[in-house]
Amino acid sequence: MYKPKHFFILLAILLFVSCIKEEPQNSECDIESAWVEGEEYEGYFYQKAQMRMENVPSNSSTVVFTVRSVDDLPPMPVYFMLSEGATITPASGSLQDFSQGPVTYTVTSEDGEWSRTYRVYFQKVNAESSYLFSFEHVDEEVANNGSSYHVFYEESADGERYDWWASGNAGVAILHQGWTPEQFPTYSTTEGLIGRGVCLNTQYTGDLGEAMGKPIAAGNFFLGRFNVDAVLTNALAATQFGIPTDRQPTKVSGWYKYHPGEVFTNVNMEEIPDRTDQAHIYAVFYRNQDAVGNAVVLDGSNVLTSEYIVSKATFTVTSAVDEWTHFELELEGDSADPQILAAMGYNFTVVFSSSKGGDLFEGAIGSTLMVDEVRVEF
Repeated sequence: MYKPKHFFILLAILLFVSCIKEEPQNSECDIESAWVEGEEYEGYFYQKAQMRMENVPSNSSTVVFTVRSVDDLPPMPVYFMLSEGATITPASGSLQDFSQGPVTYTVTSEDGEWSRTYRVYFQKVNAESSYLFSFEHVDEEVANNGSSYHVFYEESADGERYDWWASGNAGVAILHQGWTPEQFPTYSTTEGLIGRGVCLNTQYTGDLGEAMGKPIAAGNFFLGRFNVDAVLTNALAATQFGIPTDRQPTKVSGWYKYHPGEVFTNVNMEEIPDRTDQAHIYAVFYRNQDAVGNAVVLDGSNVLTSEYIVSKATFTVTSAVDEWTHFELELEGDSADPQILAAMGYNFTVVFSSSKGGDLFEGAIGSTLMVDEVRVEF
């Protein structure tokens, strides 16, 4: 039911958007896209399409290029499209040595009042036959409104960082000022099966979120990236699932606990008395290019239905599980094309959600899913 207070909230949103439009554009300092030019560099990449990174999310501070090897990587010229009038140091197109790790770039707004740093990586995908995610490596990301939330990453034996994991925390940060990491839907917990784990919980987004037709935010956690720029216009497109792989995943296993919230509600915050919330865990392996070579990235609208899916597995937690319990998913579907696989022509994602209907903004506030020690076998 439409509430009178929502009129004033929507009016405030319109006024806020109007103010944004009136602000000078030269205060922005973002990398919008990045690419490597030159035929002499194509052989270092699996595919020519991987020489470009389009639509870099404004909440991202890293740009990652996937290459065949880092050991023999020559200095590379990386070019950037920036916010209007912004400048970057080192200069766009300058040769930089990425073989020893990331290179830090600083983007400064046209008015000189704002700046931000990015780390640009050239990485090779780990070639092990299985990979264990223990979720021990965590950073804090600080939003412009003072809220801070957890960002998970992986670290190789030699200390190289891999920013493979994402969540919807950056979208929630838009709605809440001064929040601490444990107030967000996805955060690191010290109560994992071994050491740290991941805690996902479904939350009420507040009057502003409800007025926008997004009354709840399920805790979500996935291999891929989150594009905060799409949150207000197309929320399902914000979750961009998958990282490139040259091996076909066969099994995903791990440990979980789950407690559903007490009251299940629909997108209108109406109680559905006969429904109990459920958690959702699934894995998807899919083709990352179409027939003419255009990049394919699955999102919340098609991650389980796309024609580009090769194999997948899903698991629904239908009731409370108070003790750490083992789960195992066997991916079913077709076999990958060996040549396309060797060229990194597939993406793979694992997704965890504290509310199965979270993409439809249905679920129970307070539903909590905890996961730890997740292994992927190839």
